[in-house]
Amino acid sequence: MARKAVSNNVYRQVGTYERLRKRLLSVADEGRLEKSLSYWVLPTDRRLPIAFLDRQLRELLDEPFDQLLRTPGVGKKKIEGFFELLRRAANADADDQPFGLEEAKVTENGKPMATGFNPSVVSESLWSTWCETVRQHGFTEHKLGRVAPTLQTLPTVIWHTPLGEYANRSLSQIRRLRTHGEKRVHAILEVFCTVHESVSTSVQSENLELDMVPRFVPKLGRWLSDALVASTPPTVAVLRRWLAAPLVGQVEIDLGPQVAQLAEERLEIDGEAPTVKQQSDRLGVTRARVYQLLEDCAKAMEVRWPEGRWLLAPLAAKCSSPASHQLVHTALELFYPQLEGHPVVDYTVSE
Repeated sequence: MARKAVSNNVYRQVGTYERLRKRLLSVADEGRLEKSLSYWVLPTDRRLPIAFLDRQLRELLDEPFDQLLRTPGVGKKKIEGFFELLRRAANADADDQPFGLEEAKVTENGKPMATGFNPSVVSESLWSTWCETVRQHGFTEHKLGRVAPTLQTLPTVIWHTPLGEYANRSLSQIRRLRTHGEKRVHAILEVFCTVHESVSTSVQSENLELDMVPRFVPKLGRWLSDALVASTPPTVAVLRRWLAAPLVGQVEIDLGPQVAQLAEERLEIDGEAPTVKQQSDRLGVTRARVYQLLEDCAKAMEVRWPEGRWLLAPLAAKCSSPASHQLVHTALELFYPQLEGHPVVDYTVSE
């Protein structure tokens, strides 16, 4: 009876292998069969057929199943792992839901919740797809910090690293880079996943250029363009709505609510802004720590919206009232402090 059970199990495996083999050989190749089996491995995979991973898919499919089964170190469990990789290879073009991103959810009041990212489902195959999207849409020069969902999970030292630094490397090569532990690799994967899911379904036009910028930038940029040519200067209320609120909102996304509150308080006018000492006492930290957190606002804007520095400067000259001028001047000092080596910009109000 034991011998019959073994025979039946091998018979089932042969049938599974032949079905997968036929399926792979019948679909459009597109270089798929020239890739090594490891191309479809996920970080969470266990019991992998190590002896097969570096071999090309075409080479493996050319061998009879009984010969594969006689490979040293490949037993029943490893064969099941082999079948799973073949299934992934066969389904590589399937139109499934985006890998790595959970289905979007909403809160009780209808606002979207932050989607979770699962780096454990990212294979070399999926990574290759994301990298191709980055190259195809011309985003290799975009900085990671420019297009990241949030800067809170992205290490500061790679905020200004262009996507092209990673788009021409395999996942295994990235993991072998110095200082690139799992936390950093996961953050990089999330950025590439975000870019791919944002633009992969778009259709390129001969006369239109697709770009990736933080959501607040286009609306704020259009408002600034209109405000600079308007016949009347913006009021404090208008500046709070169209200038201060978007900038503080982005700070909350990138640095968290605590830093956003600090930034919002610094933008108070007419003597209402708390001192740094008062802010440090409220938070229970040193004044040096508060200054450090406020400096992070400028670091974030330097990667999120660097051109804002030159767009906001003319706005200060446009303001006619001391209060509106003070608000713009404070915003410039907070988000775009004077660059070393650059001439001082005159923000004084024209008579």
